[in-house]
Amino acid sequence: MEPGATGSAMRGQDDPADAALAREARQQTTLYRFTDRLFRARTLDDIYEAALDAIVGALGCARASILCFDHEGIARFVAWRRLSDDYRAAVDGHSPWRPAERDARPIFIEDIAKSGEPSRLVETVLAEGIQALGFIPLAGTDALLGKFMVYYDTPRVFPDHERDIALIISRQLGFAIERHAADASARRLTALVESSEDAIVAKDLNGIITDWNPGAERLFGYSRGEIVGKPVTILIPEDRQDEEPSILARIRAGERVEHYETIRKRKDGSQLDISLTISPILDAGGRIVGASKIARDITDWRRAQSQQQLLLREMDHRIKNLFAVVGGIVHLSASRATSATGLASAVSERLAALARAHSLTMSAALEGRGERATTGLHALIGEILSPYRAQGTEQARFSISGLDRRVPGDMVTPLALMLHEFATNAMKYGSLSADEGRVEIACSEKDGDFLVTWRESGGPPPKQVAAEGFGSVLVKASAKQLGRLDKVWTPAGLVIELLIARDRFEA
Repeated sequence: MEPGATGSAMRGQDDPADAALAREARQQTTLYRFTDRLFRARTLDDIYEAALDAIVGALGCARASILCFDHEGIARFVAWRRLSDDYRAAVDGHSPWRPAERDARPIFIEDIAKSGEPSRLVETVLAEGIQALGFIPLAGTDALLGKFMVYYDTPRVFPDHERDIALIISRQLGFAIERHAADASARRLTALVESSEDAIVAKDLNGIITDWNPGAERLFGYSRGEIVGKPVTILIPEDRQDEEPSILARIRAGERVEHYETIRKRKDGSQLDISLTISPILDAGGRIVGASKIARDITDWRRAQSQQQLLLREMDHRIKNLFAVVGGIVHLSASRATSATGLASAVSERLAALARAHSLTMSAALEGRGERATTGLHALIGEILSPYRAQGTEQARFSISGLDRRVPGDMVTPLALMLHEFATNAMKYGSLSADEGRVEIACSEKDGDFLVTWRESGGPPPKQVAAEGFGSVLVKASAKQLGRLDKVWTPAGLVIELLIARDRFEA
């Protein structure tokens, strides 16, 4: 070997520049491996293990630790290398910063014995065999996440390049911890959205659907592949298309739309009542980029609410009618009574008949308990009209003629409701409101169906009522269950024709 070559080689081993290049290459390799491992990490433990390897490898320490703030803002050990249980227990929770500090700077203690820290802390650190250490903050996007620590067995000067490397590792570790938390939160949110029974739909500010959960598939009938990329107006009935521009305008203004009740359209064209909650979707910069909708089917609730309102209106209507009928009964009985005792007896008898007539409308409830209620048509009509029989005279107030049929249980309630409404109106406004008035009920066949004709006479001049009250609504609803109803106001009085389909009666 030539002397010159040997001298050059020896100078290369001691050259500070060469040593610095070698150190920098080693640190760059460590950082590259650290970045690669963070990219592949699936758990926090993977992240912490990669970080500890990078800290030890790049900063030349044998011991290191990572502490993160818990939900109470206390720094807790989450990972460490070569630290005793006693040491960790003694310093757990210690941190020079709080989570809200945004400008935390690394702290390096070159010799703990000369640091001026509290004597108890110094004694604890020295007892672990640590003489120099560094605190490097882990900064998140909005708050401090925690810190990592490096420990050395001898006093140590921390050169600038180590401080820079420590900050690089800190930034990457903080980013990885935040990303993992965000990913975990996104997975939980995705699971929540996917498992929700409600329809959850996202759209952009042009009203184009961008996301569609299984609840939306079940509610509206479209698969995700069919609907994503389509305008949300595909779900809106033609007569409600003006709703969408108004909703988008409110979303662009940053409003949240709570419990907006409307109607939407399924894939098969059927409509359903829904309650919508609509919220703006913000991007990372806080700009509104779309809207999320939570839609809940309230069809059954609306139906139940409608039925409840109908029952309340029917109750109100019946109570008012009852008072009117009782007043008519008292008047009718008083015109024939010869004494107070006779009046009381007549009124009591008529009220008892009225109660029996009302009880017929309970047949549907009897069927619900498994009882099959049936009665004859003539008997049913007679029971409804029995409170209005003439007393103390041979004069008949009503007559029932023609064919008779057995009325099945499911027909008793609607038929009794209609007959009771006819009789009540006759007592209030029609033939039964006059002493000489009467009602003739004829039952016959017409073109194979069954016809019940209610004919009033002897009452005040008939007058057609223009406004439709609840009683008329009730009669129409009952008539739809049976067949067809027609009313004619003749000079003699009201004539009602109820045509019942032939297959509704029992043989």
